[in-house]
Amino acid sequence: MERVQFQQEQMLAELKDLVQKSLFNQSEVKQIVKKRTQFETALVRRIPKKGDFLRYAAYEMNLEQLRRKRVERLKLEKTAPSISDYALVRRQFQIFERALKKFKSDVGLWIQYIQVAKREGARSLVGRITARALQLHPRTPALYIIAASHELNHMSPSAARALLQRGLRLNADSIDMWREYVRMELSFVEGMKRRWTVLGIHEEGHPIVEAETTAAEDMAILTPEEIAAEKGGDEGERARQAIMDGAIVKSVILSAAKALPSINLFTALEVLIRSYPSQERLRTALLDHLYNVLKDTLQGDPHAVKMLATRKLRELTSQENSDDFVMAESEEFVDALQAANESFSLAVGAGSTNASGMADVYVEFVEQWCKLPTLDPSLRAYLVASLRKLARQPNAPPSLQAAYVQLTLPSKKAL
Repeated sequence: MERVQFQQEQMLAELKDLVQKSLFNQSEVKQIVKKRTQFETALVRRIPKKGDFLRYAAYEMNLEQLRRKRVERLKLEKTAPSISDYALVRRQFQIFERALKKFKSDVGLWIQYIQVAKREGARSLVGRITARALQLHPRTPALYIIAASHELNHMSPSAARALLQRGLRLNADSIDMWREYVRMELSFVEGMKRRWTVLGIHEEGHPIVEAETTAAEDMAILTPEEIAAEKGGDEGERARQAIMDGAIVKSVILSAAKALPSINLFTALEVLIRSYPSQERLRTALLDHLYNVLKDTLQGDPHAVKMLATRKLRELTSQENSDDFVMAESEEFVDALQAANESFSLAVGAGSTNASGMADVYVEFVEQWCKLPTLDPSLRAYLVASLRKLARQPNAPPSLQAAYVQLTLPSKKAL
């Protein structure tokens, strides 16, 4: 109970300040002391529970929100900060520190602490927490992603890049980390574009007047890529053009494919590149590079063949309603569907080592489109005819024959 009494004594100054500012009355202060005493008593038992710490922290968060609302409502004059202005937030941090002494292995608790510190604007504390968390949990990708995001939000792309590279050395099989690394480099390209606009570097041959007057302290925080790109002459122009063409992003994609040759990785990167708000020219170049790397990395993989064959279809179909909406009357759609089907047919008919898997993916493709009610009947007939042709080949996988029978049964019943 000595620990509980010690905590009660630490409350006196902040509670007195809250009363003096008329933010809480004596009755409310007594209730606060009572609640805190209950929480502290629960924490000093032989085996405290994580939930006890979290409930205590949640109470302090609600109390701080109430204090801020009352400050805003009472419109108190701005004075020098007093203890009640920061004590409740500090207590939240102290509760999490005490909790982590007991539950160091709980990654979720570390993440909650980081989120609370972020919300309160404690930038340096966030950095210290993430550093400690990464020391204890170096194989947790989420912590690297959070740490890198924090650095990137505070204009430290070099630190963010270093964190992700360090994390990838230990977690090379993490799709999330590779995706975030690519996202960071995409953000770097957009950030450089905005920076060059401010500096007056707009297009090829433009005089770099502002760039030459950049302060030495600003240059000290630039990455090597930024410094090279902001030089004058042909060297600077080539460096800028390489960045705008996505050279860094392409390099990351290639490294990701070598470390993790998985169709799930390529799918995640494709979704990211398509959805990221970058220039159409850059997006197209990056997707072309992604598909080229996919073709070289996963040769003969059925799902890779599907991804390559249906590229144009994914561009033409609605992202929100990709299962039930088709641009059925579009000539582009008809050409894209035909091109995808022909690519698939060639792959299935080639008799690869994974013929059965290739056939299964092709069947899935045909069934996906044939079952759509908005698909033109002539296109459905075209797909079924292609399936029949492949099913009748010698040594055709049984899945092709079964799918053909399944798709033609309804018409037989109608007769």
